Amino acid sequence: MLQLNILLTGTPGVGKATLGKEFASRSGLKYINVSDLAKEGRLYDGHDEEYDCPILDEDRVIDELENQMKEGGVIVDYHGCNFFPERWFHIVFVLRTDNSILYKRLETRGYNETKLQHNIQCESFQVLHEETRASYSEKIVCQLVSSDPEDPENNINQILKWIEEWMKIIAVDFQDLSADSHSYCSLCPHHRNCPSISKTFILTLCCRTSL
Repeated sequence: MLQLNILLTGTPGVGKATLGKEFASRSGLKYINVSDLAKEGRLYDGHDEEYDCPILDEDRVIDELENQMKEGGVIVDYHGCNFFPERWFHIVFVLRTDNSILYKRLETRGYNETKLQHNIQCESFQVLHEETRASYSEKIVCQLVSSDPEDPENNINQILKWIEEWMKIIAVDFQDLSADSHSYCSLCPHHRNCPSISKTFILTLCCRTSL
């Protein structure tokens, strides 16, 4: 059995961690913050003096996450996405927020002015949204607004609804949903034979192909 893998991405400060942790607690999926993972494992490849931050060693991060992604049931949170293997994720959510709110959040974090302005510009020009569209099939990419206090709850409901609808669409193509089925879905985010669907848990997929 392979559980659904989700990517939460967006500019720093848009609320990925808040949403990811809460959704993980409700769904039973495992939440992984890549920044925290890198800090704990010292998965760095130098230091960026201009932005005053460590440079992520992307290859080591992939090596560190590979087995967990194969097992599935993971929510990955990171402000970049184009270095992750496309095969890892079934659904990608891009969080967006109002620039004035984002500015205050990043200022509170102590970002220097160069880093702060860079992130505001990234949000203004939808850099992360464009990056996800270039890196993943558009049909598995969804934007979520994260500006108001009620947005995390609304977004959790939206994620559940999106997953439910996505899986219903896939289910239409199945001739047999039994464990012994040899049918495959014509809709697949990775342009491959799609996994069959578990009836007992909405977030669980039975893979007939390995990641």
